[in-house]
Amino acid sequence: MGRRHYIMTYDISDDKRRTKVFNVLRDNGDHVQYSVFICQLNKMELTSLRTSMLSYIDKRKDQILIIDLGSSQNPLEADIECLGQRYEPPSRVTVV
Repeated sequence: MGRRHYIMTYDISDDKRRTKVFNVLRDNGDHVQYSVFICQLNKMELTSLRTSMLSYIDKRKDQILIIDLGSSQNPLEADIECLGQRYEPPSRVTVV
């Protein structure tokens, strides 16, 4: 199962629901702007993340966008155009 880059962004007006979604995304990706995260996920992780977020939102009022940026083998910097401050992906370190 290959890992892929995803942009996840949300528009949730209720503080309690928004905080729950924020925490789930923070545990699964990098917080890059107020309601924007970049996650590297395989298919199973994406399915699990979707299920978690769906359990917290009100489908009539809230919105979460999931944008597939392609294989995690490709560096994000090559595909992201930034105006203003340069995007610098955080370095991930594996701790054993």
